Amino acid sequence: MGNALNQLNEPRYLFVNRQQNIYVSDYNNHRVMKWIKGANEGIVVTECQGKWNVLTQLKNPQGLFVDTLGTLYVADSENHRIMCWSQGAKQGTVIVGGNGRGAGANEFNYPIGLSFD
Repeated sequence: MGNALNQLNEPRYLFVNRQQNIYVSDYNNHRVMKWIKGANEGIVVTECQGKWNVLTQLKNPQGLFVDTLGTLYVADSENHRIMCWSQGAKQGTVIVGGNGRGAGANEFNYPIGLSFD
């Protein structure tokens, strides 16, 4: 357990793409990690380096999904929003939520899982 590139701190969800790369929501490190098949260390896809609610940050990420274009979707639990990052993007986009915790039509209450069809 830790925050080095070969460590995780309470991993929650994982996603394996067609190339057999593994994406992991690293809950207590507030980041998403990617492991290329056969690698000994991961690559930080998104991470928290300061203020948690800006478009470059996550706070306790949970469910995740990567589409065929490499776009990453993340349930940003403590920020009450769903985020996406285009492949190689330095900041994400809020897909839905991000208006605080609640039960309103534009609010989430700690989103956890994602499902796409």
